[in-house]
Amino acid sequence: MDEWQNLEVGQEFETGTLTLSKRDILEFAAEFDPQPYHLEAEAAEASIFGGLCASGWQVCALMTRLVSDTFKDQGIAIQGIQTIPNMQWKIPVFAEDILCATVAIADCNRDSQLLVCDIRVRNQHQKIALTLSMTLRIAAPQSAPQSAPQSAVRSTDL
Repeated sequence: MDEWQNLEVGQEFETGTLTLSKRDILEFAAEFDPQPYHLEAEAAEASIFGGLCASGWQVCALMTRLVSDTFKDQGIAIQGIQTIPNMQWKIPVFAEDILCATVAIADCNRDSQLLVCDIRVRNQHQKIALTLSMTLRIAAPQSAPQSAPQSAVRSTDL
């Protein structure tokens, strides 16, 4: 999987989509981010968000899935996220919102196998919900297995 060697700065990818349900929001919030505006409709309506909304961390997790699937489809193996130097939640994400992302290649360091991506997550109305820059560590290209030199094979190995 060394397709990442062909990436160019400025190149963009569009991810697939994910739809967030009310149940998804409630389950994630109950386990990971138990704020009233993620758990209770009445509290959420009285909040600055105006309704039950997803945790920003849930939106980040969904973005990671979208980006990972997109790169996998492109033959690019991600080993992990090295840094996220900046991230901004722009608008809340509500139940039944459909999320997708644009991933723009901002830098590509082939020697250290690092890929810097600028990512914009949008809802079905094309409103930007999340922006971030993320440095990904890309897996080294796989080399073909080498057979043992003939002199290394002993008759007892046969």
